[in-house]
Amino acid sequence: MDFAAEGFYDGLDGAAREERRALLEWLVGEGFGSDELRRAHERGLLVFMAGGREVAGATKYTLADVAEESGTGVATLIRLRRAQGLLVPDAGAVALTDVDLENARLLHRLGELGFGDEQIERMSSALGRALAGVAEVLRTGLLEVVLEPGLTEPELARRYAGAAHEIMPLAGPLVLQTLSQHLLNMVQSEAIDQVERASGRLPGARDHAVAFADLVGFTRLGEEIPPEDLGAIAQRLFAVAGDVVAPPVRLVKTIGDAVMLTSADAPALVQTALTLVEASDAESARGDGAFPQIRVGLAYGPTVARGGDVFGGAVNLASRVTTIARAGSVLATRELRDAARDEFAWSAAHARRVKGLPEPVPLYRARPLPPAEGL
Repeated sequence: MDFAAEGFYDGLDGAAREERRALLEWLVGEGFGSDELRRAHERGLLVFMAGGREVAGATKYTLADVAEESGTGVATLIRLRRAQGLLVPDAGAVALTDVDLENARLLHRLGELGFGDEQIERMSSALGRALAGVAEVLRTGLLEVVLEPGLTEPELARRYAGAAHEIMPLAGPLVLQTLSQHLLNMVQSEAIDQVERASGRLPGARDHAVAFADLVGFTRLGEEIPPEDLGAIAQRLFAVAGDVVAPPVRLVKTIGDAVMLTSADAPALVQTALTLVEASDAESARGDGAFPQIRVGLAYGPTVARGGDVFGGAVNLASRVTTIARAGSVLATRELRDAARDEFAWSAAHARRVKGLPEPVPLYRARPLPPAEGL
């Protein structure tokens, strides 16, 4: 290739141009072809090409190749890649790897084992959402490990590829083990009653308690501190929640400055909410003072679990109750209070208007029961 004629040196001169020349020569020596180099240059990813190959292997296949070898139709392959949040290359572009092929084969195998198209797409979507976050954390970690002041482009490319080579063999087993542990927790808290066994079908919805916990004043705080510090505070909430949540309570997801919890056991969820408030107060007290108080809103009613998420009126209601709750408090609907009436001290917080509902919603604050006399 004539790198200068194709624009690989555009905007560069002196030492920067020489670094780019050395990087390109090294990449060619590593076996990267002209088309790969052009695509990476267009996207500003020349430095990460070798690391990318350590992560996913060399590009070998077109979409049609992967569809044929996996037994999956091209249209289905495209649909599932989009569900996973993966790029769909142009038809005819040799842009897919052995990892892409194995992914397609595994999804096709699920169909052979009896999973329907909708189930496979939901699973693909859930995996994509969950693992995109893992990939982002891993990418950032790799860069933090290899970056040093003054690195040249070739040095950064070699160091990034070397770190990826060492770390990637750990990533697969770690994801599998974590998935196994989460699945075990869910299996242990699952219940199937006689009606479900007789019908051979899961119900469309089950009554669950739902809670949202968010950081009070998080939006205002975002105007006062750098974005990276704001992200660290949100991560601290997730860490605190992870420390206190245990079956039969499930940590469903994080949403910016909030976490969502569910459980079929309403008293267990209320206790977890109270413990979470206490733990977050302790985190704020022993930290730098930048960790805000939290507030928790709870509701109870029919919910449906789909694609790793939970849906239903109780979910929407719990989210809206959270915005009404005071800092450091646990606020619940009447249905939730009735499902956990005897285990906690409840005080009326008046009925409040909630968006989307025609009548005011009676709300109640939960507190631990006072110690019995003589104890």
